[in-house]
Amino acid sequence: MTSGQTLSFQRSIPVRYEADVFVAGGGPAGMAAAVTAARQGCRVVLAEGHSCFGGMGTAALVTLFMPFTDGIHFLAGGFGEEIVARARQMDFPIYMNDPHFVVAVHPEALKRVYDDLAVEAGITFSFQTQVIGVESEAGHVSHAICSAKSGLFAVAARLFIDCTGDGDLAAWAGAPFAKGNEHGAMMPGSLCSLWSDVDWERVTAPRFTDERFLPQAIEEGIFSVPDLHLPGMIRIGRSQADGNLVHAFGVDGTDERSVSQALMDTRRRTEEYRRYYHAYIEGFEVAELVATGSLAIRESRRILGDYVLGLEDFKTRASFGDEIGRYNYAVDVHATRPDPDETRRFEAEFKALRYGKGESYGIPYRILTPRGLDNLLVAGRCVSVDRPMLGSIRVMPACFITGQAAGMAAALAVESGVDTRTVDVTSLQHRLRSMGAYLP
Repeated sequence: MTSGQTLSFQRSIPVRYEADVFVAGGGPAGMAAAVTAARQGCRVVLAEGHSCFGGMGTAALVTLFMPFTDGIHFLAGGFGEEIVARARQMDFPIYMNDPHFVVAVHPEALKRVYDDLAVEAGITFSFQTQVIGVESEAGHVSHAICSAKSGLFAVAARLFIDCTGDGDLAAWAGAPFAKGNEHGAMMPGSLCSLWSDVDWERVTAPRFTDERFLPQAIEEGIFSVPDLHLPGMIRIGRSQADGNLVHAFGVDGTDERSVSQALMDTRRRTEEYRRYYHAYIEGFEVAELVATGSLAIRESRRILGDYVLGLEDFKTRASFGDEIGRYNYAVDVHATRPDPDETRRFEAEFKALRYGKGESYGIPYRILTPRGLDNLLVAGRCVSVDRPMLGSIRVMPACFITGQAAGMAAALAVESGVDTRTVDVTSLQHRLRSMGAYLP
């Protein structure tokens, strides 16, 4: 069969589960949503494509959580606070860096935290299970279609929560979305990696390594891609580091062909960073690469909801009547190309668009409700925001905030027999406060 032809594919598949709430994706938003809904008494089914919960924080080895607090208030209160408390109890070190409580958690500790939470909450789940489609009619989703080693199966549910990061479930159900900048270009992904034999006592920067040697290394031909932006190495153990090193420019996280090419390219280029650290950075002279993760995607679909949280809201420290949380991370939109001018623009924006102690912006419930759908919510990276705001809200503590709100809203909708838009927001806020959410 030549490219361009189509094939009609039809099968009868079992409806394996009937649930109150189905959650697609077990990353930080998905786990917050599933655990929250299950603790409210809902029958929850969760499908996770990786071999562990945690998404970018485990499978992709993104060990650095951005701010949990604004320096005064614990913004990721509730589920996020519980994650930190449980991680502290694990037999792995947890590194906390200011400003505003930035945390580095070993991925193996995080996996076990999420495993325990899922089991304790009574969630029905399976790993290595991909959501591949939906059944919906007139804006109402009836089934999620999943694929696993046992074959295809369906899950019937009353409420659905899309925590895929890419907004797959919502997009397939017909929700409108935006993607990238005005030209469709998206932030690069990154290949993160684990390293051993780092002499942290001799490393001059406590969290990130110094970028000052990059121009010289590029001039000397160490790097095949002249990228001047290096997030760097993060301490996660006595002599261990997590490397947020290799940008994957031009990758599209919604296209497996693009991701496959980016993985091969960034794995090859990881060797260039090993040479760089050995030659230029004190304390890394004998550091060894232990493993690379899956590709960490920063940007793909932004599902358009009943409100689009935007840059102006960030600048005005906006508040909303339907707030389900507040957050404060800077506008962090990585340069789309390894271009010096774009890198300088990124650095200037990242420095200018940030908050001081005690400052935050509101997150309205309406960014979780996709247009045209009445029983599906989104949480995590794919919520309804403009591109600059995506640079702030895409990080893991914010995913805990939107995830727990989506899980609680789904539980309320199930209890009351209403759709996502007629959930009583006052009741939602009350219940979120009762679990520790920050809602002044």
